[in-house]
Amino acid sequence: SSHQRQQRLMKMQRFKPYTLNLGGRLTMVDKPLVMAILNTTPDSFFSGSRCPQKEAISQRVRQMVEEGADIIDIGGYSSRRNADDVPADEEYRRVEEGLRIVREVAPQIPVSVDTFRASVAERCVGEWGVEIINDIAAGGLDPDMIATVGRVKAAYIMMHMRGNPHTMTSLCDYDDVVADILQYFCRKINEAQQAGICDIILDPGFGFSKTLDQNYELLSRMDAFLETGLPLLVGVSRKSMIYKLFGTTPEEALNGTTAINTIALMQGASILRVHDVKAAREAVEIFCKTFPNE
Repeated sequence: SSHQRQQRLMKMQRFKPYTLNLGGRLTMVDKPLVMAILNTTPDSFFSGSRCPQKEAISQRVRQMVEEGADIIDIGGYSSRRNADDVPADEEYRRVEEGLRIVREVAPQIPVSVDTFRASVAERCVGEWGVEIINDIAAGGLDPDMIATVGRVKAAYIMMHMRGNPHTMTSLCDYDDVVADILQYFCRKINEAQQAGICDIILDPGFGFSKTLDQNYELLSRMDAFLETGLPLLVGVSRKSMIYKLFGTTPEEALNGTTAINTIALMQGASILRVHDVKAAREAVEIFCKTFPNE
């Protein structure tokens, strides 16, 4: 009923602090984190975020730090639909360039690498001390991924997706989108824990194998994932669930992104993954001011 729904929303408004082991440092997280997206790809869906040149990367990292990024998420493989396939060596080369600059410019900031490949994950942790692996497929696109992350002791972001970026738009048939994703996560969490992964973050995968309406249903019922007791990451930044709703473009989707990020925080999001750090940081500060931790 609408009364129960109201009660549920009221109940979900406080941020629940948690700890994360980041590269051997136990970090107490007492407010939502802002994860800044650093694309070292030439073909990311949001053109304003592409940083293939060294000087552009360096400038972008400085800006992220100034605007209050807590984590920098580096990706060398665009997961947008119909993006070009990139060989593992080329993906690593792109990511490495980003890692070198981030470690130079902002050595204090934890780094996440956005990859679904175990070989790339292993090299990034081994050679650059990367603290978090962010996997859009939760091990589904590389059977070695989960065991590798467990072995290298990185924190692990597992996202929900069906198929791969080329096939995902045809795989949106759910009995109940939230219940089905929760079931998927329960299976994946079990697998990850068996492999020795201690720090798991869940990403419901907005925009991946979900229709526009399913994305909004997911947003309205996102607090269901809090039952797992794990932190939630929300990545809606400038995605089609915003600009298709208004018939606009990714370039015009910042205001919608901030609106969804604010709703997500009220539904229990722990991390916002964004292109626009300043806007997300302001949303977090306003949320914390309005609903301080008890």
